Amino acid sequence: MSALEPSDVRLAGLPSGGVAEGGILGREHRALSFGIITVVLLVAFEATAVGTAMPVAARELDGVSLYAFAFSAYFTTSLFGMVVAGQWADRRGPLGALAVGMSGFAVGLLLSGTALNMWTFIAGRAVQGLGGGLVIVALYVVMGRAYPARLQPTIMAAFAAGWVVPSVVGPLVAGTVTEQLGWRWVFIGIPVLVVFPLALALPATRRMAAGPADPSAPPAPFERRRIRLALAVSVGAGLLQYAGQELRWLSLLPFVAGAALLGPAVVGRRALLPHGTWRAARGLPAVVLLRGFAAGSFIAAESFVPLMLVTQRGLTPTMAGLSLAVGGATWALGSYVQARPRMEAHRERLMVVGMVLVALAILAAPSVLVEAVPVWVVGVAWGVGCFGMGMVIASTSVLLLKLSAPHEAGANSAALQISDGLSNVLLLAAGGAGFAALGGGAVSGAAASASHPGAFLVVFLPMGVVALAGAFVAGRVREG
Repeated sequence: MSALEPSDVRLAGLPSGGVAEGGILGREHRALSFGIITVVLLVAFEATAVGTAMPVAARELDGVSLYAFAFSAYFTTSLFGMVVAGQWADRRGPLGALAVGMSGFAVGLLLSGTALNMWTFIAGRAVQGLGGGLVIVALYVVMGRAYPARLQPTIMAAFAAGWVVPSVVGPLVAGTVTEQLGWRWVFIGIPVLVVFPLALALPATRRMAAGPADPSAPPAPFERRRIRLALAVSVGAGLLQYAGQELRWLSLLPFVAGAALLGPAVVGRRALLPHGTWRAARGLPAVVLLRGFAAGSFIAAESFVPLMLVTQRGLTPTMAGLSLAVGGATWALGSYVQARPRMEAHRERLMVVGMVLVALAILAAPSVLVEAVPVWVVGVAWGVGCFGMGMVIASTSVLLLKLSAPHEAGANSAALQISDGLSNVLLLAAGGAGFAALGGGAVSGAAASASHPGAFLVVFLPMGVVALAGAFVAGRVREG
């Protein structure tokens, strides 16, 4: 999760310097802050709205067995977009990647909204992910270039606070539109909102963060090797996801091919991730690995929460989405806590505590499979988990920028997002395979069904274990 309305600055609890001269809403940064925060607001609204409409879309397109693929397709293509955006931003500035990314984001939504079958719907999610990958890395580079180090925790807290309104309004609007007009209008309506963020963000980015990191140096060419590795990661992750969904002996072929493509790209000597990432080496490698453990476990679990509430407890899409609404506020609160100056010395401890809270939330969510457990338990658990995620995700972003030289900000930001996106794909693939293997894909119809509770347990329980492993990695983010 990651933004903030001007009138909400005081309510979000930002440090008092946020509105003062020289703060993120001071004269120097005001236009840029409004612009990029509006972009994040749109991304936040899309995430909460689409998550609410997805169970109905999958059911009507006869694609519940491919439910996880509809989420992971976004993350798969975003991996490629992230690497391209990192090189693009370091060499020519983040402006182009931001403009192209937002446009692709809108085109993907339109493609999904007009899909006649599940595979076309998934293709739209893939196009959307490519645009999203460009956008997220471009925003990190803008933040690293335009804001001094003292303001970076504050702008990250503002990003998180921007999820508060969409997390409440998004499910309500999306659920109402889905029930009254149909799920397609959720996807088709969002692209209209892209125009306003672009009109705000692009001029401010051009003024404050355009051009290469070192204008005096000759422009460096794109590293074709990294582009090839990024393509290998995306194709490999997609093959692994496909193999996990098909569950046939022939699926071993795409599984082996996917693993062969991923290996050199993520663990080789010239991989896209920092050397030592997979052994949680102290400093930047541990930060990058932690981001993957946190985001992957949480997103993989959260993707199945609305489906679980709709199919197992009979909630409407609106109510299923609103059950997670409190998470936006607690995520912002967690991000605010890490932004306090006196917390800097305790950042490592905050991240450990945050990951423990995430694990507890994931493990508590499937308790609603028992009819006697009220559904509000999911809302409470997810609020706790989002508080932990707010501390962890914002802290990994702050530490990454602190550990990166200016000319490396794009590449390292891309590595952070690759870890994020790749873990989402792999853990969604694993969870989706288990879900389908235990009959989760057989759930159909509008009525609630409790026929396959084990299909949901095999998603949530392993993700809780991954989150606990993240608590160990969080203890290694400080350089030795």
